[in-house]
Amino acid sequence: MQEIKVGISDYKISEAPNKLMTLGLGSCIAIAVYDERQQIGGLSHIMLPDSQLFIGRPEIKKEKFADLALPLMVSELKAKCPRARLVAKIAGGASMFNFTDTKNRHIGERNVEAVEAILSELKIPILASHTGGNMGRSFFMDLTSLAVTVKMVNREMIDL
Repeated sequence: MQEIKVGISDYKISEAPNKLMTLGLGSCIAIAVYDERQQIGGLSHIMLPDSQLFIGRPEIKKEKFADLALPLMVSELKAKCPRARLVAKIAGGASMFNFTDTKNRHIGERNVEAVEAILSELKIPILASHTGGNMGRSFFMDLTSLAVTVKMVNREMIDL
């Protein structure tokens, strides 16, 4: 069994008996997408809702953006298990700073909306979420039991 750490602007795919985790979610979102029967899943740690402002740049890290990272990860999962029935759990999207966009929405809120919309487009239901607020989180997924837990700063573990 390995504990696989997913960094900011990255995603990893693994299977039971491994565990996936990402630490230090603020306005970022952790998205666990997995197949319960085959015990295979991926965990993405996205920073931004979409890549539109970055189109045309020579180097773009696709794993940073919800609109690019999620379709990539889901495509890779489906290649590994073509008959997968994928579901998701998400956490993060806190308002850690007072920065807002021109529509007066915090980046965390925009990240949550983008992830929910993209998962809907991909026809992947969200079984549970723990989003918003103003505190950081860490996200842990056990691919054997399919238990997902969220740890908030100075708080108890929360089962999703």
